[in-house]
Amino acid sequence: MTKNISIIGSGFAALSAACYLAKSGHQVNIFEKNKTIGGRARQLKKEGFTFDIGPTWYWMPDVFERFFADFDTTPGAFYTLDKLNPAYSVYFGKDDFITIEDTLEKIYKAFETEEPGSSIKLQEFIANAQDNYNVAIKDLVYRPGVSPLELVTPVTIKKINQFFSTIKKDVRKEFKNNRLAMILEFPVLFLGAKPSNTPSFYSFMNYADFGIGTFHPKKGMYQVILALETLAKSLGVTIETEKAIEKIVINKGKAEAIIANGITYPSDIVLSGADYHHTETLLDEKHRQYSESYWESKTFAPSSLLFYIGFDKKIKNVNHHTLFFDVDFEVHAKDIYDEPKWPENPLFYASFPSITDESAAPSGKEAGIFLIPIAPGLEDNDDLRAAYFDKIITRFEKLTSQNIRESIIFKESFCVKDFISDYNSYKGNAYGMANTLLQTAFLRPNLKSKKISNLYFTGQLTVPGPGVPPALISGKLVADLINKHHKN
Repeated sequence: MTKNISIIGSGFAALSAACYLAKSGHQVNIFEKNKTIGGRARQLKKEGFTFDIGPTWYWMPDVFERFFADFDTTPGAFYTLDKLNPAYSVYFGKDDFITIEDTLEKIYKAFETEEPGSSIKLQEFIANAQDNYNVAIKDLVYRPGVSPLELVTPVTIKKINQFFSTIKKDVRKEFKNNRLAMILEFPVLFLGAKPSNTPSFYSFMNYADFGIGTFHPKKGMYQVILALETLAKSLGVTIETEKAIEKIVINKGKAEAIIANGITYPSDIVLSGADYHHTETLLDEKHRQYSESYWESKTFAPSSLLFYIGFDKKIKNVNHHTLFFDVDFEVHAKDIYDEPKWPENPLFYASFPSITDESAAPSGKEAGIFLIPIAPGLEDNDDLRAAYFDKIITRFEKLTSQNIRESIIFKESFCVKDFISDYNSYKGNAYGMANTLLQTAFLRPNLKSKKISNLYFTGQLTVPGPGVPPALISGKLVADLINKHHKN
């Protein structure tokens, strides 16, 4: 039976769900609070420069292919992918870096150069990571998180020990070279937790990194959002922007409408792709599943201080993606997760999309994105932003042996206050809830409300977790759940 479904938000998960639900024959209407769609995956355009405000890494292309295949099409029908070579480089000191290239053979060689004998260990590590990838990404993450039994299969039983060890423990056991260990620990940061708190099973992220590689959609990650929009509209989905939801109307245990900009929109089913915590504040307290103390007790992924910079020249000695691990990771991680505060010496990341994509900047100029991971909920003001910009640019110039300050045409920033105001993000987190052992699968917030029969959730605070590929999967999972519960 056709249902009138109202979706709150227009990020990857919401757009994914909209496509699946519309394909099933439902009337789907998306309501987005901002002027443009995409949730956290928006764009900034200024003076001929184009920046992806949100995600900049395109990993796990097979997940995107599987999504589009469900609609008898391909990613290539909507956008063009370039495989990056190098994928990225990692600085450890002045003019001192390790480059991760585009094939396992090249990466094995780089490891062997750094530490004789390490390539053999890396081959064994990646073989296990690939096996985990096949189990996780091709099976487990497509389960809705409604029961612990979803995790019990003949394969996962054999891997049970990998749920009770950690990435850090496994990596440090085999790799004594700190630089190589940090590179292997880096990918799980996308899951929002420290390597010491991330189960070993999540080594599948290392296979996504080394075994599959890093890609870039021409004209930026926002092309994926535009692809989802085109697909959704072709299926009959309507999308309205500048429609901030003020209330979810509940009557006799059911969501019967949403109110946006003072207008009531009757709904058979309400699905929120917006921040989970914020969505529950749109309900009277008696209808909420989770208390404030529940949210306060959870481990959230970091927030970020981001800078979007237009340079009047090309930047040297960097790649499309460049990581700066020249300071103590453990100290910075402690400042994010254990004793939240602004880090004295932060690790940071820089992206220069115009190295790969000429559409990102005018000829002869460079678009730069700089990111510092920080704890959610920190104080955020202009003085702090300026101070930390000075910190990282000073280090960047020293580490890469060049002067770039005088080449800045403009600089825009985005931090905790912006994540809250633009996305209603809980404490201004950037990536959602971390995938720790006790926040995995059925232990994450539910896709379906336990109190309201026709209220559902999707996105990075529920299953499978943070990241763009998991968001696409989350949309499929919730659409399947809705169809299962409302097929008659």
